[in-house]
Parts: sequence; structure tokens; C-alpha cells
Amino acid sequence: MARIKNIELPQNKHTVIGLTAIYGIGRNLAAKICDDAKVARDKKVKDLTEEEVTKLRTEVDKYLVEGELRREVQMNIKNKMEINSYQGTRHKKGLPVRGQRTSRNARTRKGKGKVVANKKKVGK
Repeated sequence: MARIKNIELPQNKHTVIGLTAIYGIGRNLAAKICDDAKVARDKKVKDLTEEEVTKLRTEVDKYLVEGELRREVQMNIKNKMEINSYQGTRHKKGLPVRGQRTSRNARTRKGKGKVVANKKKVGK
């Protein structure tokens, strides 16, 4: 039972893939962590010894992950909103922040489509 940064790693996956369950760790960083900790990348998480898990824990502690990273990202967003930067105003309005079009798609950020009342056509 490998538990790193209060995240339970998936048991039946390779170590590299299992580490990506931690917020802030992608494939490249997971590979680097495995190499630095001298743990085989293709070893299943359930087969890791307690010593190897401890090595992985110490390597992961060197990076900004999980709660600390989430907090920092939220602080960055809040800061942009306070200084009224373009990205900050987009965050406030709930619109796409990185230059995507909004005339068509953007439903993920904008939410469900709003119904616009149509005008009745005046008959002859």
C-alpha cells in the first residue's frame, strides 16, 4: 500500500504511471523521480518495498505538488483578478482565459447555453 502525499497510488500500475496520480506530477517528472530514487520504472506499485516507497517519498518532497501547488495556482489566479489584468477579468467573467473563441464553442467555461427569447414575427 503505497501512500505518497496523502494520495493512494493505484496498485496494479507501473511506478511511473502510478506517480502521475499525484497532482503536479506528469510522465516526465515521474520518470525523473523514479530515476533519482533508483526505483525501476516498470515495477508495479504493489511490488514496491517499504524502502523504495520511502525513497520515492523523499524525492517527491523536493517538488511542489498537491495542496501546496493547488494553493499557489489559486493565489496566482486571485492576484491576476486583483490587479485587473486581462486574464483576471476573464477569470471573473467565467470566460476562456487563453484566447479561445467564444462566439461558438467555449461551453466548458461558459456553462449550459442560455435561451434567448425570439421576437414574434408580425403577420400581414
